[in-house]
Amino acid sequence: MSERDDSNNNVMVGALMLLAGGIIGAGIALMYAPQSGEKTRKEMARYAKKARRRTQDAVEAVEEFTDQVTDMAEAVGDRASEILEKGKDMAYGAKKGLLKAIAEGEARLEKERSRLSKMIG
Repeated sequence: MSERDDSNNNVMVGALMLLAGGIIGAGIALMYAPQSGEKTRKEMARYAKKARRRTQDAVEAVEEFTDQVTDMAEAVGDRASEILEKGKDMAYGAKKGLLKAIAEGEARLEKERSRLSKMIG
């Protein structure tokens, strides 16, 4: 199961817990504030609609946030790959330059050896 699936499952569990909390809260409210049945049913229906709307809003917000984090992680991964490639290219260029400088230094050294050897004799 991917991280995104785990995240979506966590969102759903959270939404269900929020809904269950709302239902439990409504039940407790009924026990402590008795009123007519019709009025209570209307309030419960209104509360259920409000709780459903808030739960849907929360789920949508979490899904949007999850998508944004996923997109950001992908962008960071892509950028890291680009930087790694540039670093490899720079290292290769520096290696070529260093090898060229060593070869030129060896050639100059050999030239000086030859010159000194002719002088000494």
